Amino acid sequence: MSARAAAAALKPGVTLYLVRHGETDWNKESRYQGQRDIPLNETGRAQARRHGEVLKSRMPGLATADFVSSPLARAVETMQLLRTALELDASRYRTDRDLIELSYGHWEGELASELQSADPMGVAAKAADPFGWRPTGGESYSDLQTRIAVWLEKLDRDTVAVTHGGVSRVARGALLGIDPNRVPFLEVPQDKILVLRHDATEWL
Repeated sequence: MSARAAAAALKPGVTLYLVRHGETDWNKESRYQGQRDIPLNETGRAQARRHGEVLKSRMPGLATADFVSSPLARAVETMQLLRTALELDASRYRTDRDLIELSYGHWEGELASELQSADPMGVAAKAADPFGWRPTGGESYSDLQTRIAVWLEKLDRDTVAVTHGGVSRVARGALLGIDPNRVPFLEVPQDKILVLRHDATEWL
């Protein structure tokens, strides 16, 4: 049986603009990144600039919003490029380690296509319990959702958060009550912004 999923709610009136970092070469190769510090590639930099342009036209109250990033370089660079496109000081944001990606432990650096031969037992265990399975030295999606649910409950104003695919998935799981076994498979496009409110969601 899968682990119990943590739930959360955004305060009424708070909007969260959740941005997955732009593409890296490891994303392109389908290589597990986790908490490895991999830089953006040129496609990723273009995606980050696009996010800023989109927010410029769609985000009210820009000046009073909180801007926060995962401390990993691919998220930090996305935030800096996004803020530059918004014509804001690229350095005026904060980082929060709570937003760091899921740790894939011993799978980090591995190609998804090679895991069946490299770790068949791990692949089978993950398939049997995709939400609760924890890699050696890493985290489960259940662990990550618990971490992010606590962070979501603390938000008290409109926030632009640059983070990771796993974080985007579990934020939706916690806020929308999604079946935990679906959470690890939710779509996480790098060329769209997820907008979350206490009563609605949309993609930009």
